[in-house]
Amino acid sequence: MFFVIDIGNSHTVTGLYSNDKLIGHWRFKSNRKSTPDELAVLHNALFTMAGIDKTAIKGVVLASVVPTLETAWLGCCTKHFNSNLDKKIFVVAVNDIKDLISVKLKNPGEVGADRLVNAIAAWNEFQTRLIVIDFGTAITFDCITEKCEYTGGLIIPGIAISLEALATRTAKLPHIDVSEKPPSVIGKNTDHAMKSGILYGYGAMINGLIENIRMEMAPGGEKVTVIATGGMAKVIAPFTTAFDHIDPMLTLKGLEIIYKKKIL
Repeated sequence: MFFVIDIGNSHTVTGLYSNDKLIGHWRFKSNRKSTPDELAVLHNALFTMAGIDKTAIKGVVLASVVPTLETAWLGCCTKHFNSNLDKKIFVVAVNDIKDLISVKLKNPGEVGADRLVNAIAAWNEFQTRLIVIDFGTAITFDCITEKCEYTGGLIIPGIAISLEALATRTAKLPHIDVSEKPPSVIGKNTDHAMKSGILYGYGAMINGLIENIRMEMAPGGEKVTVIATGGMAKVIAPFTTAFDHIDPMLTLKGLEIIYKKKIL
């Protein structure tokens, strides 16, 4: 059994694999003030509810974009899980996964670990030209060649950031829930107008960006597969024609692949 951890700016997702099967996964807010002990208390409760013995964990793979939380998680795993884990904890860094993906950038270290993990997972499944869109705090577009080369991408503000900006930087616009589709493109009240602007607006923007990216990645018209992941991927899916696949577990799958390649 091994434990995978994806630490994002807004949320952390963890999972447990046993015999090639994801037997449990959890999502919670990334609290930068969390201590190793607090993280252990949380997961002890989650493991207990799921009937999981934490001493059966034989390895850990961690990807993080929050350095303070990375330190706290390492402390949690070594102090509170299997006592031998210190020798089987792998923290994803670009220099340590060169055999799994080639980063074709001037400064490879600038690429977030989660983006490379997603790229590895997507390429291992499809082994073709890929665009991976991750709907997190920021929305990232990552471009991968058929040879598993990471060639760059785009970053735009996430949906939650845009909603928060509208509500906090204007006098009369409210906080809204975009989980329900507006009744029409043209809003008949403020709530509907905001929903329509966000959902149809992001959908149209994604369509346009994907079309432009495809023209650079495959100027001869070759197939480019688009995979979406992240918390808001399914919400935006009805408003874009760009997605070929949606995989909410893409990052955890990438961490599983890395565990098998780098620890086993």
